[in-house]
Amino acid sequence: MAIDESKYTTFQRSLFHLLSLLTVLPLAPFINRYIPTIIVAGWHLDLFVSVITAFLFTRLLLWFFRPLIVPTFVILCCILAFNNLTNNYSFTNVLNDYKGMVQGNWGAKESKQLDILSFYPRRVETYRDKTVRGIREKVDYKDSLVRNFSVRHSTAEFDEYFPKYGKIVRFLSLFQFINRNFKYVNDSRRDEYFATPRETILNGLGGDCDDHSILMASCLQSIGARCRIVLIKGHAYPELYCGSKEDFEIMKQAIITLFPHPPVKEIYYHEMKGEYWINLDYTARRPGGPYMNDKVYALIEL
Repeated sequence: MAIDESKYTTFQRSLFHLLSLLTVLPLAPFINRYIPTIIVAGWHLDLFVSVITAFLFTRLLLWFFRPLIVPTFVILCCILAFNNLTNNYSFTNVLNDYKGMVQGNWGAKESKQLDILSFYPRRVETYRDKTVRGIREKVDYKDSLVRNFSVRHSTAEFDEYFPKYGKIVRFLSLFQFINRNFKYVNDSRRDEYFATPRETILNGLGGDCDDHSILMASCLQSIGARCRIVLIKGHAYPELYCGSKEDFEIMKQAIITLFPHPPVKEIYYHEMKGEYWINLDYTARRPGGPYMNDKVYALIEL
């Protein structure tokens, strides 16, 4: 039902409309805090929606009973004043919300920067990625010194079993020499150092777990083996590819025969999609020895 305009003077009507406007101004951003963000074609419209909602609310008050706009305005001002004292939503927040709307829709220019990853990907690598890259870059099975070292020690042991086990004998002979003679040496506290296989050979087979893994994988690959390096919690170790289930059974039998002391009771390995890999860690007394732990972080394919 329409309001009888004759009940109010022109001054009163003007006052009501002014108070209505003044109520909308702080009420809209307050409402905006409770509605989800609305973005259409890049425009932030949620505050506009709040303004319309506040405007409709005040118009309803003016429609039903105009004097209600006075206590509504007073109550809203009291709430904002109280909030100002308690560091909640206050007059400052109202101003900032309007500034944000203007800045977000008209004032802030988009200036896309060149992604640092496009030019310097290593600057934002994770520690794991840095380790994987560092190890992979140092593996070198084509170095002549590495190749000569590997050939010499791959023929030193188990040669009488070559007719039976073939190239497996060469791999296990090389493993035995490296693991018998490898000496653990810590890296600097300040940095992780990855030695090339040439460095490790020239320094007398000294280094840490990643140096051993790089050396073992490089040497075995130089005589035709397929290897990978596994990163686990606090450690790295090399693995030798056996092949299929049938190939793995041949490898297992060779290990049992060539490493009889102590007797082999269990072979530790990884298997995925029919491919078998055995442990060649320096902590193991034989190929396929126990793993230090099963918290695998990365598989470095070579």
